[in-house]
Amino acid sequence: MTLQRVLPYTKFLLEQAISPGDSVVDGTAGNGHDTHFLAGLTGASGKVFAFDIQEEAIRATAERVNGFQHVELVHDSHAKIKEYVSSSISAAVFNLGYLPKGDHSIITKAQSTLAALEQCLELLQVKGLLLVVVYSGHDGGSEERDAVLKFVSALPQKSFDVLKYEFINQQHSPPFLLAVEKKQPHQ
Repeated sequence: MTLQRVLPYTKFLLEQAISPGDSVVDGTAGNGHDTHFLAGLTGASGKVFAFDIQEEAIRATAERVNGFQHVELVHDSHAKIKEYVSSSISAAVFNLGYLPKGDHSIITKAQSTLAALEQCLELLQVKGLLLVVVYSGHDGGSEERDAVLKFVSALPQKSFDVLKYEFINQQHSPPFLLAVEKKQPHQ
């Protein structure tokens, strides 16, 4: 057996959680890789909502998912997910940090990310997954990392299982995955 790196493991978990016809959220569209992957998992009968605040990211994602009619690109903050998504979702995925090959001064921030995660947990169906890949090696990254860790660590065990998947012997703030599975409706 070979240990999976963070991104392949994230995809593995998404494959377990998503079925054709499901609705899902990509909270950080970026260059569209996750959006494209999600669109394949949900199939044409499903729905993918992909959020990004950067026009460049929306444009890149649009090119990558060209031909997928069931993908809705939202050029807005992921903090406003519930303004666009009203149906239950089987999964949501976030890659925190900045747009790869983009402007590194434009980053995800704790306040909007926590609002987005909270909304996704409300929309998440039982057995659904919220996956957050945390990149913290940039300016502002450690503050968001700490806030997100505090938030998911405080989720009630009765309603959620929370996993932290990381390689602990790597240097330079390697990314890690936070996976939250909804066990029952949250009160």
